[in-house]
Amino acid sequence: MRFGILAHSAEGAALCFLTFCREGFRRMGPHMHPDVMLDCAALAHAMPAWDAGDHQTVRAILADGVQRLAEGGCDFFACPDNTAHIALELAGQPLALPGLNIGDVVAEDAKNRGMRRVAVLGTRFTMDGPVYQRALPAVGIEPRFPSAEERADIDWVIFDELVEGVFSDESRRRYIEIIARLKRDDGCDGVALVCTEIPLLITPDVSPLPTLDSTRLLARAAFEVATGERPMPTWRGGPIAG
Repeated sequence: MRFGILAHSAEGAALCFLTFCREGFRRMGPHMHPDVMLDCAALAHAMPAWDAGDHQTVRAILADGVQRLAEGGCDFFACPDNTAHIALELAGQPLALPGLNIGDVVAEDAKNRGMRRVAVLGTRFTMDGPVYQRALPAVGIEPRFPSAEERADIDWVIFDELVEGVFSDESRRRYIEIIARLKRDDGCDGVALVCTEIPLLITPDVSPLPTLDSTRLLARAAFEVATGERPMPTWRGGPIAG
């Protein structure tokens, strides 16, 4: 069984890869993990389409990556990029491989942990988009989102710092402030860190709320598929019925 990582940003994909491999070291023994491949077209190729709201072009870029993973012998894929799922969930030709949906993996863990109202922190595209407005209510959880000002700050940190590998104390303090407000004012009992780089900035020991680390949750779900502990996914892109 070979797992394919469909990268969209370098930091998040690297974290997914390392988490997957380290899960193997922990559970299978030294130096052992299921086979894994990573395909990474530079994010710069897709950014003009994201800025223009041209999600079909983004989907085409991602579909090419899935095709390359299929040609490399992968049996299934996962994309450790929450924003990319806005494009992946669009109607279109079926992808070349079945894949895990990151929104559903996060929602499953939130439900299993008894969460009822979850703060959602990600890119402006993800916070404004449909992925978590679908996935969380589908399991009976209410999503809550930061204010417009907070969203702007969160998004700036992601694109100007996190995806470039910059993790500053000032930005960490701002994120903690936002999470604390969502806990206090909105009654959230968990926070979904649904930009795959945010868990590198906000760790469970500093977060005012229990965290849902979308990157690591996805990697561990992929490990379970690769080892036969979780069913093979059937989703090949496109809308998911609520």
